[in-house]
Amino acid sequence: MGKITAIKKLKRLYRVDLSGFDDKDKIYLSEDTIVHFFLNIDKELDDTDLEEIQSYDQFAQGKSLALYYISFKMRTSSEVRKYLSEHEIDNTDQIDEVINVLTKNNLINDKAYAENFIEGKISMGSAGPYQIKQKLITKGIDPLIIDQALSDIYDEEKQIDVAYKLAEKINRTYVQRLTLKQLKDKIVQNLMNKGFTYSISSIALESLELETDEENETQLLYTALEKVAKRYSKNYEGYERKQKVTQALARKGFSYDDISSALRDYTFPE
Repeated sequence: MGKITAIKKLKRLYRVDLSGFDDKDKIYLSEDTIVHFFLNIDKELDDTDLEEIQSYDQFAQGKSLALYYISFKMRTSSEVRKYLSEHEIDNTDQIDEVINVLTKNNLINDKAYAENFIEGKISMGSAGPYQIKQKLITKGIDPLIIDQALSDIYDEEKQIDVAYKLAEKINRTYVQRLTLKQLKDKIVQNLMNKGFTYSISSIALESLELETDEENETQLLYTALEKVAKRYSKNYEGYERKQKVTQALARKGFSYDDISSALRDYTFPE
């Protein structure tokens, strides 16, 4: 049997001095633990008491750390778990207990986190459902929770609306720099990279009702022809050079008819 000989408040914890224990003359405890066990000077403790106190203190410190961590913004249970592990709360059972207590008190709520995250992305018009899902998975949220939240919040109509607005921005950026085919491919690819399906991306593209700007297409073709012809003229000539140039321009999205027409009027550099 031992007892407490002194209790001194430090910056964050309390130092509790002990006597009568072979392997321990002091321990550091949170204020929550001091209050919970009514600890005071001369209080007698045995080994079982000490073990219970230290076990509870791990939980109390873990809860305090978790509350501090979530005070700045919403966190997922996985983020809180990782934070506690990185801050010397190494007992997984106690971490589980902290998570459970905070979850029961609705201080950690992965479902609400997912819903808020999705609504934020929709409001910003910055991402499709697949990209959102991947980001939430990296935050440790159960895919089933994510799928349900997406189903409830991000329906097809909203996806098309967000995709259309993104498509408009892409169009404004590239309309003078790309052919119509290149522009359409760019829009669909960018939307898919943002997390929209090909189907939703195609619907958004069609809604733009893009039309060919003949003057711009011609200017783009001749600009590209100059660059490609200069490159291939270094190593090819005659029919082979013409074929290489034609193929290169076709890969850029120009039609064979337009390429042939441009080449009829074009003089290759010597």
